[in-house]
Formats: sequence, structure tokens, C-alpha cells
Amino acid sequence: MSTISVVIPVFNDARLLARCLDALGAGSRLPDEIVVVDNGSSDDSAAVARARGARVVVEPRRGIAPASAAGFDAARGELLARIDADCVPARDWLLRAEQRFDAHPGLDALTGSADFIDGSRFTAWVGRVAYLGWYFWAMGLMLGHPPFFGSNLVLRSAAWQRLRNGFHRESATVHDDLDLSFQVQPGMVVDYDDARLMEISARPFDSLDSFAVRAWRGVATIALNWPGWMRRRYLVARAAGGRRATAADSVSLR
Repeated sequence: MSTISVVIPVFNDARLLARCLDALGAGSRLPDEIVVVDNGSSDDSAAVARARGARVVVEPRRGIAPASAAGFDAARGELLARIDADCVPARDWLLRAEQRFDAHPGLDALTGSADFIDGSRFTAWVGRVAYLGWYFWAMGLMLGHPPFFGSNLVLRSAAWQRLRNGFHRESATVHDDLDLSFQVQPGMVVDYDDARLMEISARPFDSLDSFAVRAWRGVATIALNWPGWMRRRYLVARAAGGRRATAADSVSLR
């Protein structure tokens, strides 16, 4: 059995954080520790976290990338489970992840999709099928492996140590999960769990402005990583004897 740390960045989200932590506390496999990264909250998010037994790490640099990196660095578990404050993990979420990693010692990362709650049925469908469906399809095609989804992600601690130096932790404008996806190195194994969806808030679709910001950050993340990623693919191809790089060169898939 592996030890598991759950990492949750938070910014002024006390109410939803309480719901998230209560769901983790009702799980069939409890985390060995919960690391809540307070990203400059002015509400009682930190107090809510401490009241439910979480360890609070303060990251003053605003942004999801700095907050996620601070949480991963502070976590002590062998598996690092990353969710957001507006997530409601299923009772067996950590148990399923632990079983998958224990059964596959070569697995570096496990990710999955989500169901959007707190909104209309139409919003939930758009989020799961159009938004996340496109994300996993398009980015998976580009990267050659399933992209990470930060609301439903589990990494080995050893994998984070390999990925952290390339991660753009200083940037406040990148999607941390997509940025980290670009750092996956040759031979690393990324798997996708389609059997259990994370429940998350539908608030990203509350307004066109909110959705536009997310879309712009996705484009910015790709643009930031593209030169280095293409160079790595070139080096992989050259090491393979000049043949064209394939997905199998960039990552081992199960």
C-alpha cells in the first residue's frame, strides 16, 4: 500500500472547500495527509482546512501553477492526488487510484474526467462532452498520451520530481495541468481512468468571460510549451535513428 497526499489549492473558496474536505473524510480510503495551499485567501478558507485536519501551506504568489507546485513540493506521500476546492470526490476515488498504482508499479500518473454539478443538465453535458471531451481528445492526440486534468489527477511523488523542473511554476496565466502534461518525459506511463468521474462545480460556465479566460489560458499554455516540446520530440527522433517520433517514443501507454 502507498501513502497518499491530497493537494488542494484554494483561493477564497471556504464553502466549497468544506464540502470537498467532508467528502474526502467520508471516503473508503482516507488520505494520509491533506495539503491545502492557501493562495492569498481573504475568507476563512485556511480556518476551514485546519478545522478538518488539513495542513495549510501558504503560497503568496497568485496563480494556480504556483499554488499547485507549492502543494506538490510540500506533500509527503508516495502518491500525490490533486483536486480543486470545488471537487466532490467519490467514496472510492482514492481507493481506486491506490489499487491501480499498486497493481502497476511502472505507472507514473493517472487522470480522469469529470461530471459538472451545481448547474443545469445542458451545462453539465457541455462541460463533460464538449469541453472536457475535446480537451482529452485534442490534447491526447497532440501529446501522444492522456493530458492531465487537475481536478482528477494522481501522480507518483517520484514522477513529480522528474517533472517539476520543467513546470512553469512562476506563471499565473497557464493551466497547471496542461503545462505539466507537456513535461512528460520519454518512457513515463500515463493512464486514463474512465470508470469514475470526479464531480466538480459548473461555475466555469457561469459566464462567457469566465470561459473565455480559460480558453485563452489554454492557448497561452500551448504557446509557452511548444518550442521546448518540439525540441524534445526532435531529440527523441534523432536518438531513435532519425525515424519519425511516435507516441510510443514520448510515453509508454497502457
